Amino acid sequence: MKIGNKLVAVALVIVAIILVNFIVSRLPLRVDATAGGIYTLSPGTKSLLSKIETPLALDFYFSRDAAGLPTSYKNYASRVQELLRQYVRASSGKITLNIITPQADTPEEERAAAAGLQAQTINATGETIYFGLVAIQADQEKNIPAFTPQREAFLEYDISQLIHGVQLVKKPRLGLISSLPLAAPPPNMMMLQQRQRMPQPQFVYTEWSRNCEIVTIDPATTPELPANLDALAIIHPQGIPEKLQYAIDQFILAGHPVLLALDPSSQHARRSTNQQAMMMGMPPQDISSDLPRFLKTWGVTYDPNRIVGDNKLATTIQTGRAVERYPVWLTLTAENLNRAAQPTAQLNTLLFAEPGSFAIDTAATGLTATPLIETTDQAGDAQRDALQFAQPGETARLLTPSGKKVLAVQLTGKFKTAFPDGAPKKTDASNKPDDAAANAPADKPAGQDAAAKTEHLAEGSSTVILVADTDWLFDDFGLRKFNFLGTEAVEPFNNNLAFASNIADIIAGSTDLVTLRGKGAVERPFTVVRDMQAAAEKKYQAKLAELEARITEVQGKLGELMGRTSEGNRLVATPEIQKAIEDFQKQEVQMRRERREIRRSLREDIDALEYRLAAINILLVPALILAGAWLFQRARRK
Repeated sequence: MKIGNKLVAVALVIVAIILVNFIVSRLPLRVDATAGGIYTLSPGTKSLLSKIETPLALDFYFSRDAAGLPTSYKNYASRVQELLRQYVRASSGKITLNIITPQADTPEEERAAAAGLQAQTINATGETIYFGLVAIQADQEKNIPAFTPQREAFLEYDISQLIHGVQLVKKPRLGLISSLPLAAPPPNMMMLQQRQRMPQPQFVYTEWSRNCEIVTIDPATTPELPANLDALAIIHPQGIPEKLQYAIDQFILAGHPVLLALDPSSQHARRSTNQQAMMMGMPPQDISSDLPRFLKTWGVTYDPNRIVGDNKLATTIQTGRAVERYPVWLTLTAENLNRAAQPTAQLNTLLFAEPGSFAIDTAATGLTATPLIETTDQAGDAQRDALQFAQPGETARLLTPSGKKVLAVQLTGKFKTAFPDGAPKKTDASNKPDDAAANAPADKPAGQDAAAKTEHLAEGSSTVILVADTDWLFDDFGLRKFNFLGTEAVEPFNNNLAFASNIADIIAGSTDLVTLRGKGAVERPFTVVRDMQAAAEKKYQAKLAELEARITEVQGKLGELMGRTSEGNRLVATPEIQKAIEDFQKQEVQMRRERREIRRSLREDIDALEYRLAAINILLVPALILAGAWLFQRARRK
């Protein structure tokens, strides 16, 4: 073959490769070979995208050309950009993606700042970058101020939540059933006349009000759930009539998520009932809460009379003149929180006061239980009455160790009704049917008599979040209030408020969002190397610890002897002391040499593996090319 023909052939091959790559990149077919399916959209996201009615635009801002930008950020930005392209392909043309690279002192940087994106500073160069997302639909605009690699597992959830939020014209309606005063009490004329400061709502109520329209439901006066609720929060339920329980049951089976917070010993209820009893001579009221009909149906066991304690998680409190550890006030850390679950993924610490626990047995119910918060394996429980008058120092002795306890759990799947016989019979004091609902006007709000107007549901898919404590919702257990420039300011000292906000975002958001789960990260650890290192450390750890102790002992004796060699400015070292110093110095040098040898032994197998992998990576591809060339040449000769 002539040289000219060979050059033409090579050029045609290059053009063919480029065309093939271009055509393949335009094909809708994608194969996600990652273990966690991190590049595949979840069914919930696809359902969410199918409901988009008005086209929306996604503006992705990333300062890719910034000097000193870490490689990890560039890799993560590529991951975000590829996932956004998946959204565009799955939206059937309803979403457009704009890739914007803002640089310093440019209109793009001004647009990023005007859109509310958070400027980040590169430590190495001090340069400012933007790495965020803006969703725009008609006159609505929302954003993710800054992407962080630490939240990579929930990247799909954050983007889907942004797309859902920008389409909302009005806030979701969150029903609230609570025997505890989370909302502010109604105005008191006497306090107004005396110009006293009115009681304020708990801060969690204020936070929920930012993103939801809260509909307060009084069980004593409202036998049915109001119409058009998107989610329901039931906090410390007491005295809920059967008719309202049935409405809650049907609400869950209709696919609406619910937060149910129970408590064997509500601190607020205890203080208020004790004050009433002292003032009026009445016996203390029940300070626990329970919904046994629902829990039994869901396969959940909960004892409203037993309190959980854990010596490892005991909170330090001030009691009189002493500071003591209180095992039934649990300071929960990241190790006790499920980092793979959205409600607790980014939390670091929580405070629960005298909580209960759940035992989950969903084998018969078919539900999926995801523990959110657990104690350590040193936890135990005790009867509430036994702990009532016990001092903090005596509490640990009263606890019966029984292993790890579940304090919060998320149930998902197909729930069965807690009322298999249908709606409860409505009778009055004369045992006659209550005709009030039947004679109600036609324009009466929906939900006022939903049991009579809708068909009984026997099962339905939904989500329920159970928490065995209610005190974490109160300001006293999560916020520190202080005066700032004449106004009251608050500062969280744990993540109680963030936990409540996460739950509200999940249950009051789209039902499609509730089904989303955290996915694995792109960066995966070298498990073989990790296991090799753990085995080596286990093998040499005892010897290394013994050697470290000997080195510390020799250094201590050497320091003591060196201190005796001088007194003021006079040298007082005897030959014996000088010889002992030299001996200890030799021992220290020898032991340090032994320590280096042990540490080198720890990495022997790992280094050997690295060398083998490097050799394979360097030599394998050239060897395969040479082998292919040899086979091709041999085939041509034949």
